[in-house]
Amino acid sequence: MKPAYIDARKNPDRPMTTISMRLPEDVIEELKRVAPMLGMSGYQPLIRFYIGKGLRESLTELHGSQWERLADVLRKRGMDDGQAAEIIAEARSGAPERKLAA
Repeated sequence: MKPAYIDARKNPDRPMTTISMRLPEDVIEELKRVAPMLGMSGYQPLIRFYIGKGLRESLTELHGSQWERLADVLRKRGMDDGQAAEIIAEARSGAPERKLAA
């Protein structure tokens, strides 16, 4: 499950700021050529699309690796794989906590 802030990045009304970036001329030319083929109005929206997509993928991957680290810690502390998987699935789903039997 992705954190909510990742989906919030898809909001087109977020404030924007201007930056300056140097790119090879041939890359800019290719972006200009490809943008209309992908339904983009220009190469700059295409660059924003590529950056946003890559960023969402990285954040999702990093978030997922946190769950893997948690599973490793639970296993090291003696929890069996079934219990660890159940706890992680519950935490990922955002389900309310339930009391564990004593």
